[in-house]
Amino acid sequence: MSIVAIDIGGTEIKYSLISKIGELKESHKILTESHLGVNLLLEKIYKIIDSYLKKNNLLGIAISSTGQIDGTMGKVIGGNPIIPGWIGTNLVEILEKKYDLPTILENDVNCAAIGELWTGAAKGEKNFICLTLGTGIGGGLVLNGELFRGENNVAGEFGHIQIERNGVPCSCGKTGCYEKYASTSALVEMVLKKTGNLKNGKEIFHEMKLGNKLYEEIVLEWIDYITDGLSTLIYIFNPSLILLGGGVSKQKSYFLNMINKSLDTKITGNFRKNLRIEVTKNDNNAGVLGATYLLLKKIGKI
Repeated sequence: MSIVAIDIGGTEIKYSLISKIGELKESHKILTESHLGVNLLLEKIYKIIDSYLKKNNLLGIAISSTGQIDGTMGKVIGGNPIIPGWIGTNLVEILEKKYDLPTILENDVNCAAIGELWTGAAKGEKNFICLTLGTGIGGGLVLNGELFRGENNVAGEFGHIQIERNGVPCSCGKTGCYEKYASTSALVEMVLKKTGNLKNGKEIFHEMKLGNKLYEEIVLEWIDYITDGLSTLIYIFNPSLILLGGGVSKQKSYFLNMINKSLDTKITGNFRKNLRIEVTKNDNNAGVLGATYLLLKKIGKI
């Protein structure tokens, strides 16, 4: 028996058939077409589930999604409204009523953290933080081996820590938020502003590796912003591990060397002791794997 696992992003929906030991049997992706709203999204989800029901005996449905998710009830309760009508949707209620299968819905970065705990770079860890650097900054927090959701189930919005008092305006209503300086989007914007060239993260690092000094200066400034936020989180949570995900994680040791060098100037003593900074291992599969783990936990298979 298997689990159908779906990862809903603003651009793409990734979906997989996964065994109860975390083996990906097959994986696919389609466009979200988020601007067309929640009804089309639901139709896409139904089509995915129906396609697997025809050929497989399913244990349940596991869904990872963008947005602020109350994972205890499977409802979208906030976030950036990139999918019109998504906020307020109780997806677990809808799917369990339609398919009579156990279902979970959890925030994508929380799922990524749990996926790394189950089969990835955080295996065996009890206290760690997972950050994804992309369009914004998402966060997942595991304390004492359990996902920490917070009082209202929205903990981990690290992207909205203020690191510049009178900084760039953010969609949350504040100015100077972490994600406006340390996300991959922020790096792209910094390069565009200082060079006039619109390049993605991979292209920016390529220029730096070729010896372009201006790009090196920009990247190091960006790294400094990343470690400003990391140092704050480290002083609060004293984790054993921080995992960094997103496209930039593909730079691996090159990226991590710069992070560690900068971070060493900002934290001291017992806060640096035994702390590792790593990139995520499961890449694009972390969300579906984490959602699968949470589904298996819900039905008592873990």
